[in-house]
Amino acid sequence: MRAWLSLSVAEFAALSARDVAARLAYAQASRHATLELAQRHAWEAAAVLLHSALRDADPSWRVLFECDLLRLEKRVDVVVLTDRAILVLEFKHGAQIYQSQDLRQAEDYALDLHDFHAGSRAHPVVPVLVATAAPAARVDPPLIWYGVTPVLCSNGAQLGTLIDAVQAGIGQPVTPLDATAWEGAPYRPVPTVLEAAKLLYRRNSVAEIAAARADAPNLTRTAAALARAIDRAQAERAHLVVFVTGIPGAGKTLCGLNVVFGALRSHGAAFLSGNVPLVTVLREALARDAAPSGGRLLQASRRQAQTALQNVHRFLEHYVIHADHIPEARVIVFDEAQRAWDAAQATRDTQRRVSRLTMSEPGHALEIMGRHDGWSVIVALIGGGQEINTGEAGLAEWGRVIGANPRWRAVAAQGATTAADPAQRLADGKRPWLTFDDDLDLTLPMRSVRDGAGSPWVDAVLRGAAGEARDIATAAGGVPFLLTRDLDAMRGGLRKLGRGLRRAGLVAAAGARRLRADGLGVQVPDVADWFLTRWPDIRSSEALETFATEYDCQGLELDVVGLAWGGDLVRAADGWRQRRFAGDRWFQVRSAEERRFILNTYRVLLTRARYETVLWVPRGSAAEDPFHDATRDAQEMDAIADYLLACGARPLEALPPAPTRIAAPTLL
Repeated sequence: MRAWLSLSVAEFAALSARDVAARLAYAQASRHATLELAQRHAWEAAAVLLHSALRDADPSWRVLFECDLLRLEKRVDVVVLTDRAILVLEFKHGAQIYQSQDLRQAEDYALDLHDFHAGSRAHPVVPVLVATAAPAARVDPPLIWYGVTPVLCSNGAQLGTLIDAVQAGIGQPVTPLDATAWEGAPYRPVPTVLEAAKLLYRRNSVAEIAAARADAPNLTRTAAALARAIDRAQAERAHLVVFVTGIPGAGKTLCGLNVVFGALRSHGAAFLSGNVPLVTVLREALARDAAPSGGRLLQASRRQAQTALQNVHRFLEHYVIHADHIPEARVIVFDEAQRAWDAAQATRDTQRRVSRLTMSEPGHALEIMGRHDGWSVIVALIGGGQEINTGEAGLAEWGRVIGANPRWRAVAAQGATTAADPAQRLADGKRPWLTFDDDLDLTLPMRSVRDGAGSPWVDAVLRGAAGEARDIATAAGGVPFLLTRDLDAMRGGLRKLGRGLRRAGLVAAAGARRLRADGLGVQVPDVADWFLTRWPDIRSSEALETFATEYDCQGLELDVVGLAWGGDLVRAADGWRQRRFAGDRWFQVRSAEERRFILNTYRVLLTRARYETVLWVPRGSAAEDPFHDATRDAQEMDAIADYLLACGARPLEALPPAPTRIAAPTLL
């Protein structure tokens, strides 16, 4: 764990507050950061308070100033390591009240350490908000065993009393906390897609910001494989398609963003996606981050983001119309490449557009990037099981056009040739144009922070394998899926689970047309505001008023998700039954392709959460009700809920109460 200054309590006591501030100022100067006089005064004030608070503390305890939290691009003011707890102190100098946003900030720092720092897993993490000029708060910490406690509050004068009370509330541990081991333990944060994009945009690398969990392998293996492939294409002056495969939530988009913004950015790469909401949200996130004050600078930042993040359909049409133009980038990242349009869809005119394409999108991608003399690379990101639209060509079309063009070669993991669905096989076995590199396959889920059981559990649930799903849940000690039949209970559960600055939101299938009868019928009006603004802005996902569909959220993620289950996917004696609503009734879907799309819709929705997913299955309308609504039949809804519980989903109501976030501490 990186801290600007780390001292034992004995060492800290031997330094004056001015000496502490001077050392921190030197550390800041070495990082080429601007030092403001107010910051130095804040360090001195914190040191004075800590000298008093730790006067009688064990000399072997450790005090760490300015601990870097890379995922948040912030620093914890002070971490105090006792023999039994990790105290995360957030100082608000001169503050006369304990503000809710400060409480959330302190809690978020503690949660970040607990989730991503290996040394913080086995010990209590105690966030403390120190509002130095506030009235004294009641010092009554709960019995503390493990995990992140509720935020405790203190003014400047009572900090020592609070630390003593925390120690007493924990009791003597069997294994004392080893401060040296704690500092040496790895801190490997798992950024969200939006956090990763902003970090990479600022010229970090994927190796610095990404790991599957604090104790698991990271993405550097796949990033290195991509670098090898690009270097080989350049050295051999070859045209190459590099396929990156992986399960949902494994970090494919992060790998693609690393090519565009990270360590592989030297070739001016562009990120192309047909996922309009993903492009919209990423562009706006980068622009707002680069120009937080808005105005003309924000407009300029939006234009820059638009160059790096492009709609793939518009990109291809531009270069088809301008057949003599050569793309500026020698490397393009084709997001969700298995969803590229086949020839029939690509050339079809619609009410909104007249197509300029003459063949499939993979075919056009090869022709356009092949205009480069020497070499070019297409990085194709492949996400299996998420096809939700007609006209998606799959891997087979990529294999067909590469095999038919002698100028192009490909590299992929062997799994790209073994899919059960022929449309998702790049080729049937080895081909002269294809080489294998299994480092290009991402098999470990990153989106789920705490465990990897969520993705296989979802797969078993959607295959109808209840016993297998139950076994997965049992072996994992439970999966992060909770079930309720009450809409208000779902909202309440999301607010409890959304601790710190974790973002919660509601999702539902676009085909779940009858949810509006249960009070949930408003889709996201502006997807960028929904993902980027924070409560109390009512446009935020955190308002829990509007829901995102599979089209709004594919490729994006939330910390905590509330999934409203619709009548488009119901249980029958022989398994799942997919339906489409038209007029005043449901109709059973006959097309095998459309049935697969509906299953994949729920696969997308079930894999959006980094932490917990709360499943709300409406109670429906009972047959004996004189106003019975057959489009929301209670027996159908009961069957869904019973099946999910049989698979290992846990009742939300049986979940132990989450620690209460303190909104207004009790004052003495």
